[in-house]
Amino acid sequence: MTNTIEDLAEANVILAIGTNTTEAHPIIGYQMKKAVRENGAKIIVADPRRIPLVDVAEMWLELKPGTNVALLNGLMNVILTEGLVDRDFIAARTEGFEVLETVLPKYTPDVVEKITGVAADDIRQAARLYANAERAAICYTMGITQHTTGTDNVLAIANLALMTGNLGKRGAGVNPLRGQNNVQGACDVGGLPNVFTGYQQVADEAARKKFEEAWGVVLSGAPGLTLSEVMEKAGHGDIKALYIMGENPVISDPDIDHVKKALENLDFLVVQDIFLTETAELADVVLPSACFAEKDGTFTNTERRVQRVRKATEPPGGAKPDWQVIAEIGLALRYPMHYNSAEEIFEEIRSLTPSYTGMSYERLEEGGLHWPCPTVEHPGTPILHTQAFTRGKGLFSAVEYRAPAEEADDEYPMILTTGRSLWQYHTGTMTRRSEALNSLAPKSWVEIHPADAAAYGIADGDEVILTSRRGCLTSTAMVTEGIRAGVVFMPFHYAESAANVLTNTAIDPVAKIPELKVCAVSLAKA
Repeated sequence: MTNTIEDLAEANVILAIGTNTTEAHPIIGYQMKKAVRENGAKIIVADPRRIPLVDVAEMWLELKPGTNVALLNGLMNVILTEGLVDRDFIAARTEGFEVLETVLPKYTPDVVEKITGVAADDIRQAARLYANAERAAICYTMGITQHTTGTDNVLAIANLALMTGNLGKRGAGVNPLRGQNNVQGACDVGGLPNVFTGYQQVADEAARKKFEEAWGVVLSGAPGLTLSEVMEKAGHGDIKALYIMGENPVISDPDIDHVKKALENLDFLVVQDIFLTETAELADVVLPSACFAEKDGTFTNTERRVQRVRKATEPPGGAKPDWQVIAEIGLALRYPMHYNSAEEIFEEIRSLTPSYTGMSYERLEEGGLHWPCPTVEHPGTPILHTQAFTRGKGLFSAVEYRAPAEEADDEYPMILTTGRSLWQYHTGTMTRRSEALNSLAPKSWVEIHPADAAAYGIADGDEVILTSRRGCLTSTAMVTEGIRAGVVFMPFHYAESAANVLTNTAIDPVAKIPELKVCAVSLAKA
């Protein structure tokens, strides 16, 4: 996030696109409601479903799945043609706007209505609402990124914020809401295939040399593989062994049958987790790890706030903190990592990561700090880009609408999109072991528009069969006007009716993220 969670309460307008905030991020959803209640903020929801946030929203743009770029370009077309652009901000702090100006004219509201299904007048109204706000924030999640056009979606969001000057100030910004509690921290400290800690590129010779000297090894300058590429190569036999930590791809990855075959094709699979997950059941070796309450360390949340985590209880049985397990494996592989505590590891992170240098356990005892925090005197950076962007000037990117990898046809006439429920979490590894949560959301369901239900002879509560080019499953129909006609929705938490049996492995060519949010399916009463 460029801004803080607290900042959202100060926004005049919030565009929530591809995010079911109140269910997937309830604390952030509370801040949005607070903005409406106490600040008179207007929320624009862009989503194929009538998510709970629509109840407090000014507008609901019910777009077709996979048409985000067209919608965003349509909003910018109105802002450009009606003279609502922040020309002073563009002149002082950005470059490349002239390239975007050549693309936007073709995305008139009438043209965009035909692509997205959103009424042209609603596009005009939403554009004016956003552009005229003194402070306008954009929030998005995997409804934006999990597409073959995910990178384009994010660039289009950045274009919208830049052209209206909604960066570098309170109550504004571009705010991707992270899907799990330490996803941001994992990325910050090198949990990506192309960077070291602090997003220092592995291809950069100077950065590589710094880490080689610190770790006493020779490092490759070639980026590693993404998760999608790993599964593909495992399936083809190019990868022989895999070590999976805290991840359950047998439920969370697209085309589950493909994932299972890839993992079964390995010579050796290690899974390190707090429970015996569906993925761990396929492993040759399972390493039990400590959960968050059984270890010390830090988490970095979605607003870049680094916070201390303190051990409340001892881990059960032979479970150990993840860092200790990794260090012991390193020793067995003749690469000793002699750490005595999580704090020692954090000190190493500080020494190699400019954005974390000013932090210490001592400072974090007083409360969390937002990176970048380059010196011990620095107060942290709650809001990014207040004076300049990391690259100097903000860069506009001209992006064109591209259709999803799969669209509805005669054989598969419906579009499936997936997401989360308030009562279950991700692959259910933890939440489905809770009797209270299971009583609220015990099994999978499929949301179907009444017109589609009538066409297929389906009543609310009927068992239905969904089939895609990759697989087939049975679930329970929930007939609701809160979903677009021609679209069905499923949560992906339930192993016995796993939505990702159906989803597509087609990936974004840049980010290599699969298109989990759009695939073509057929529907039938069981």
